[in-house]
Amino acid sequence: MSANIMDAVLKLAAIKQLDKDRIQVIIEEAIFSTLEKRLGPENELEVYSDEERGTFKVKYLCKVVEVEENLGEIALASARLIDADAQLDDMLPREMSLQEFEPKLVKNAQRIIQEKIKALEDEKIQNDYNKLKDTVVMGRIRSVDENMGYRIDISRTDALLPREEQIENEFYRVGENIRAYVVNIRSHQSHITIILSRTNPEFVKKLFEAEIPEIAEGKIQIRKIVRDPGTRTKIELGVLDPKVDPIGACIGPKGTRIDGIRRELHNEQIDIVVHNDDVEQMVQNALGVEEVYNVIVDRGRAATVIMSEENKVIAIGKQGKNVKLAAKLIGMKIDIYTKHEYEEKMAKDRRTISHVDELDGVTPKIAESLKNAGYTSVQDIYSATLDELQGLDGVGLKTAERLKEAAKHF
Repeated sequence: MSANIMDAVLKLAAIKQLDKDRIQVIIEEAIFSTLEKRLGPENELEVYSDEERGTFKVKYLCKVVEVEENLGEIALASARLIDADAQLDDMLPREMSLQEFEPKLVKNAQRIIQEKIKALEDEKIQNDYNKLKDTVVMGRIRSVDENMGYRIDISRTDALLPREEQIENEFYRVGENIRAYVVNIRSHQSHITIILSRTNPEFVKKLFEAEIPEIAEGKIQIRKIVRDPGTRTKIELGVLDPKVDPIGACIGPKGTRIDGIRRELHNEQIDIVVHNDDVEQMVQNALGVEEVYNVIVDRGRAATVIMSEENKVIAIGKQGKNVKLAAKLIGMKIDIYTKHEYEEKMAKDRRTISHVDELDGVTPKIAESLKNAGYTSVQDIYSATLDELQGLDGVGLKTAERLKEAAKHF
């Protein structure tokens, strides 16, 4: 160990960017724990730094003995050189620098100091990288691992964009730059890996915060984001400043703002949904369809939307993704019908809950015959064929036709 330990501490602190006072405490504690194993409470061990001489000193009481054999003892002859009146079993104070102890003790102290400083360094690195969590970073792709994850150099350390955090059909070459969202920090022994994502909705949020000044300034609030990575994102915005047009602010002059975000997401569709406290209007906003005939909300758990055939196709979207994302955004099931489909549905519902004896022309005898054959609701009659009905007891072709017509117009 350096003769000038304090100087070494200062240099180490500067190189590793560690706190000098914490390193000093680590060294003092390491020396204390090393010597404590060889001394007892009666020795009153004390370790302190001698900044003037740039070293660490140790104070402890030594027991006066005939022949010194252990640390914490002093021979009578040596004791009388310090105090001429010293007697056996007296306790005399002694002060030493670390270098004066036997090499084995010094080596043990050095090992403990190195371990603790390494732990302090790891803690600082972890804390530094923890500050990166929930931020967007940029780096250069260094390699592709065996699991098709991108290894990315972000200057401080390695980052990993795992396969499951990549947008489908989005590919990069080694050497290309890439931006991604930091979702996690993994520590393994002395190695730290930053885990990135390009599929996380928070990635889109950070892009909006960086690109739209009104969001950064708190005039517009991002309430929620739902996403089908690579295909479509819906972002719900709340307006905190009534003077601000949220859609215009996000689109920007000639679409420059939203286009910049879409380019980063490789042209993923982005729907800007303005929040509305009116649930029916919010359903319509989430779907992104301006013209609807009616929105019926069932106790805040499901919504039925009636619109034209053309708008229905738009509202459902390719592979049903638009309506699925809209339902996820507002947190309720959404069913979409044309007027004709909704009327058919309501008629079916009525027929299903209505008993056969409610049909015109159904006598008690015919009702009994229908029940015995398993036809209990009007819907059962509606779904049955003429052949099935006219074969029943007391039901001929004309009666069967009359029952079918009555069920149709029920």
